[in-house]
Amino acid sequence: MARDAKEAALVLHRFGLGPRAGSIDAIASDPSAAILAELDRPGAGQIATPDLPTSGTANRAVFEFTAERNAMQQRQRRETAQAALENPGKENSMEAKAEAPAKPEEVPLPRQLFLNEARARIDAALTAEIGFVERLVWFWSNHFCVNQDKTVMAGAYEREAIRPHVLGRFSDMLLAAEGHPAMLIYLDNAQSIGPNSVAGINRDKGLNENLAREILELHTLGVRTVYTQDDVTNFAKVLTGWTILPTVSNPDHGGEFVYLRRAHEPGEQSVVGKTYPDAGTEQGRAVLEDLARHPATAKHVATKMACHFIADDPPPALVDRLTQRFLDTDGDLKEMATALIASPEAWEPEQSKIKRPSEWIVAALRATGLSGDIARITGGMALLGQPLWRPPAPKGFSDDNAAWLDGLAQRLDIANTFAQRVGEKLDAGAVADTALGPLASAETRRAIANAESKPQALTFLLMAPEFQRR
Repeated sequence: MARDAKEAALVLHRFGLGPRAGSIDAIASDPSAAILAELDRPGAGQIATPDLPTSGTANRAVFEFTAERNAMQQRQRRETAQAALENPGKENSMEAKAEAPAKPEEVPLPRQLFLNEARARIDAALTAEIGFVERLVWFWSNHFCVNQDKTVMAGAYEREAIRPHVLGRFSDMLLAAEGHPAMLIYLDNAQSIGPNSVAGINRDKGLNENLAREILELHTLGVRTVYTQDDVTNFAKVLTGWTILPTVSNPDHGGEFVYLRRAHEPGEQSVVGKTYPDAGTEQGRAVLEDLARHPATAKHVATKMACHFIADDPPPALVDRLTQRFLDTDGDLKEMATALIASPEAWEPEQSKIKRPSEWIVAALRATGLSGDIARITGGMALLGQPLWRPPAPKGFSDDNAAWLDGLAQRLDIANTFAQRVGEKLDAGAVADTALGPLASAETRRAIANAESKPQALTFLLMAPEFQRR
């Protein structure tokens, strides 16, 4: 039982989002079966929050909000200028009035939409029994990342393109992600026009290769594999016409996907050794389907998954096993996840991976039984270098330990602040039993027992190596 309890704690950290009260004991009899059962749970990975808007609805709401705010500001400037003309001797007083501190405003709509989406995401992580499926959602959302700074649809995109397919086929997720308005905006395909298309000739505009390049380099085949620059250019031509309806002229459907034939580069295109006839959106879908089934894609995806969950330099045998499972099941992601859990390499006792900031923050909340303030949570993630839905580049946040080592000092600051706020109400020793159980080292237990205060004891726990790693 002791060995099983240790494996149970390891599972909850390595594959989940950290233990909650009683969760180590709950799965100790068969940790492997418990985590696999999570994959079979009805609705696994989905968020049932009817109040969250679709991506198109969010886009249109923010457009209207911004337009109204800009109009209000313009109106205020005009009124101030008119008053100055009518009362030239009162210019200074009018300016002072205009610049006087305003009453606190409500949270701007774009910010509120972000916080609502973030709250739903964090709540799903906090309430999960183990959190393996949520971790898979986070993994694939980072693989097919978009940026909140460029599109207000980032949270909705994760719900619409990632979650429905997280235990489905890779090709379905690929199609959903690449054709989603958030991705078309983020990687500039919404503005890409075939040079020889009707729109390209009339408007003298041309190709944008960003989406095509990132699909080949990052989302499917992997950097410097079987494709050439010609493949990138030809694939970009295939994807011309994949755009969105303009919100300014379409108040009912603005921001939604549309295929614009007049912007599509006419003719057949050759991509990675295969020629695709011009068949509208089906030309792009056909390319994506073939990329999803390519052996290089299987190897690339398997390597990333093994690196994320197991080690920066994952065992070749594990990568080969996951690659073959991908190929044998036509990219069944649930089968890949099952193969990962069934692999002996996944159960090595060494905790070699540093938790990402979001994982560490959620693990702290789960261990203490707190839900946290969503503004503080997202602020902490940003301070630690992992701002939610704001990756530094299209390749997403790094999965290498080296990328997160420099942020450990900032974690101490956040742990201290958190402990000062809640530590007096908690028994750090009991929290250690919940959070680490048999993983807690003698050194960590002593540090907690000898702490000068309850907040300091909690800080020692949150900064313990066995809590920082998975």
